[in-house]
Amino acid sequence: MSTNITTHTSNFKLSLYWKCQLFGWSIVSIYWAYTVYTRDNYGVFYTVLNYVLDISIGICLTHFYRRFALYKKWNALPLKRLLYRVVPSILILAILYVLMNNVKWYIYWTAFAGEEKDLWKALIYWDPILLTGLRLMSIWILAYHLYHYYQREVATAKENAQLSLLTKQVQLDNLSTQLNPHFLFNSLNSIKSLIEEDPSKARRAVDLLSDLLRSSLYETDDDFIAIEEELALVSDYIELEKLRFEERLSLEITLDDNIKHIKVPTLSIQLLIENAIKHGIDKSIKGGVVRLIIEKRDDQIIICVQNPGRLILNKSKGVGLKNLKERLTLQFKTAASFTLNELDDTTVEAKLILPLRTNENI
Repeated sequence: MSTNITTHTSNFKLSLYWKCQLFGWSIVSIYWAYTVYTRDNYGVFYTVLNYVLDISIGICLTHFYRRFALYKKWNALPLKRLLYRVVPSILILAILYVLMNNVKWYIYWTAFAGEEKDLWKALIYWDPILLTGLRLMSIWILAYHLYHYYQREVATAKENAQLSLLTKQVQLDNLSTQLNPHFLFNSLNSIKSLIEEDPSKARRAVDLLSDLLRSSLYETDDDFIAIEEELALVSDYIELEKLRFEERLSLEITLDDNIKHIKVPTLSIQLLIENAIKHGIDKSIKGGVVRLIIEKRDDQIIICVQNPGRLILNKSKGVGLKNLKERLTLQFKTAASFTLNELDDTTVEAKLILPLRTNENI
């Protein structure tokens, strides 16, 4: 008979915070251990005990502050507002540091050294321990918040860099859509046929095509764009696509004029329109209507694009939509969402929900 023995190994590891706490207060407390040993003749045992208590007092006070600061989310505050909270906190912690050390000394001299000490005088003794407390607490609190401020700035820089890459990718995807041979072939053929039949319309088509290419190359550097400006790009795109689809394609827009100035992620609406045409209108012999509905609900902007067709899960989510969702995550965290659903057997709806952003808070 064999016996299986399972050996459990401990994977306990101290975090960076606790390593800094133990190391930092251990180094600081060496000075006081040396002082009480050489000046006050504490003896080895009481010197070590005093050393451990000094470390414990420092860790206890600063850890309490850290827990309180995390609970109040002080690390998320701007520097000016944080300063108003840090200064009184340093003073309070320094006073507590004085009181705890004075109580420690009072207990030693009365209980162990056998001397008569006045408790009140022991408690209000502040020189030089108050200055020491102010210095230590100032260094600890400033170091703590500066570290988290640095971490926050690094994280923000990484997010901005990733967002910039995604924005450039959207530009490339959009340009690729408009430069792909099928699109250009159909557009140029439509323009060619119009040159003799309707020269003015042909010139208009050339202007639309050049405007779309220009917007893809030069006008999408900003992360956000006003709805009315985005709709101008959509209008040009639809007008050019109608040269190919003719009566098979029509666009209906429902928009409250009061929200035209609201800003949305650049090319987000155009991407949804392109997706609706590619997977809806182009797949239908009869074509159909693409409906764009933009409305404000409370503090959110709701953008819905509806097109004829069925939702095919394994083909409906392309690179463009994936990049859009990643951009939403970086720009709005969890405050924005994107969904793609079938309203019924003949209609697919793409819905984009964004938090309200205006010119004032961009």
